[in-house]
Amino acid sequence: CGAVEQAVAIGDGKGHGMTPFEDFLATGSTDELDKEVFGGPMFYTSGTTGNPKGVRSGLSSMGPDAGPEIWQLVGGAFVEPMTTEGVTLLCGPSYHSAQWAYSFLPLMAGSSLVMQHKYDSAGVLDLIDTHGVTNVHLVPTQMKRLMDLPDDVKAGFDGSSLTYVIHGAAPCPPAVKRGLIEWWGPKIFEYYGSTEGSIISIVSSEEWLERGGSVGKPQPTVEVMVVGEDGTQLGPNESGTLYFRNLMGMEFEYHNAPEKTSEAHLEPGVFTTGDVGYLDDDGYLWLSDRKIDMIISGGVNIYPAEIEGALGGHPAVADVAVIGVPNEEFGEEVKAVVVPNASASAGDDFAATLAEFCRENLAGYKVPRSFDFLEALPRTGTGKVQKRKLRDPYWEGIDRSI
Repeated sequence: CGAVEQAVAIGDGKGHGMTPFEDFLATGSTDELDKEVFGGPMFYTSGTTGNPKGVRSGLSSMGPDAGPEIWQLVGGAFVEPMTTEGVTLLCGPSYHSAQWAYSFLPLMAGSSLVMQHKYDSAGVLDLIDTHGVTNVHLVPTQMKRLMDLPDDVKAGFDGSSLTYVIHGAAPCPPAVKRGLIEWWGPKIFEYYGSTEGSIISIVSSEEWLERGGSVGKPQPTVEVMVVGEDGTQLGPNESGTLYFRNLMGMEFEYHNAPEKTSEAHLEPGVFTTGDVGYLDDDGYLWLSDRKIDMIISGGVNIYPAEIEGALGGHPAVADVAVIGVPNEEFGEEVKAVVVPNASASAGDDFAATLAEFCRENLAGYKVPRSFDFLEALPRTGTGKVQKRKLRDPYWEGIDRSI
């Protein structure tokens, strides 16, 4: 083809008019590039509230004096609590910032890396035992599927090599997390963070069991501020929008979206991802929910995460999301969208069973007024529920969103 200037083949391609790859490389200059830049990743947010946004930080575009060894320094600090010369299992998409951080950075710090092509719960157990995995990152959906494995499969799992199991990205139903701690031991750690702010806090199994759901104390490098609706900073045990400041001076911007960057910042260096929560008297951070997901019914704020946590603990619920739908009298009402597991049948009887379960575990005004059943929830590739897709059909033709 006359339009092709160069054809390169891996292997011997001379007989087909192609240049072997090694011969092609040999034609390049051996001179060092002027002001060569090592570069770094730019991750995109999950896009649960809209289109994914590219997040550019100081690590996205390091200067010409930064060499590959910078990643060894970053990796060494990041994975301090892990078995750094152990074996890390990657069983999720590496384009997700946390999955990347908890695989690439241990690799840079000296860990071996085992990668699972497509997530499979029984396969995860086999890989852990076969390769002596010491570190693994999980999301709540994976934890739930691990707990739902047949008893004989779980009984055959050794898991003695594991020393550090870290989970995050979304709230985990307490019953699921408690079950995994009972099964694997107190080696389960939970982080709270974001693509924009990295790791904000970490809580151990012991602290979580003692505190009953906190996401831990903020990292020494992070300042957490709780801000009220009027813009004033709130004190302990007062719930508001969470803002963060990186005390090492790390900042971010959304790629080609200066207006989104401005919306996320209270002032230079102080940003929010839209989460609501509070700090208790001992400095532990507690999350209520995402502000955009909050349901306002009859003037009362209802946080779906609490209801999802309760329903997620029912043995017949495989997956669940809670949303607000229109109600003429109260503005919004609570609806639960449930994926039943194989032991349950969707319908009015199951809905009544779940409503009664909620009444036993939640305040009356938090009990869902209705239940929908789906075969699967819409999720991003990183495992987060796309609630916008669940909400939108109910709000079509209505000139308000709450």
